[in-house]
Amino acid sequence: MFSGKTEELIKRLRRAQIARQSVIIFKPEIDNRYSEEHIVSHSQQKLDSINVKSSTEILKLAKQFQVVGIDEAQFFDEGIVDVCRKLASQKKRVIVAGLDKDYMAAPFGPMPLLMIEAEYVTKSHSICVICGSPAGFTQRIVSSKENILVGESDFYEARCRTCYDPEGEVHG
Repeated sequence: MFSGKTEELIKRLRRAQIARQSVIIFKPEIDNRYSEEHIVSHSQQKLDSINVKSSTEILKLAKQFQVVGIDEAQFFDEGIVDVCRKLASQKKRVIVAGLDKDYMAAPFGPMPLLMIEAEYVTKSHSICVICGSPAGFTQRIVSSKENILVGESDFYEARCRTCYDPEGEVHG
């Protein structure tokens, strides 16, 4: 979290739009933190998007587009991997953003399989809120054992390996 994944996705999709390519963007229905009609970065950059309940909806809606953007892919079902594979086999450019690890540092949903399928993988890092080092972990700071708890800085902090505590320190 907080590493600029959505911001990078927006940048890549805007470049495709500037190149006059047809672009469509999807995000999972569960992610409604900032907007239901946009993907939105923490710095408030945004692009129009379509909320979908399942990955299979993407195939139907992306037929006429050259570039397909998918944000928060970790929240999709395992079918997202096959959807991306099919889109790529249709000669579409597929750009996906998501968290590779959950708050327990375990592989997050379909992300490991998506990373294997990808031609290119860019791994972004945040800055540790404790020591300022590059951070590759998400520290949950609220008391909850749910694997999926959609939130931002009110629920999570970026941490480096040294400062990350899988047992978690919980703030009030």
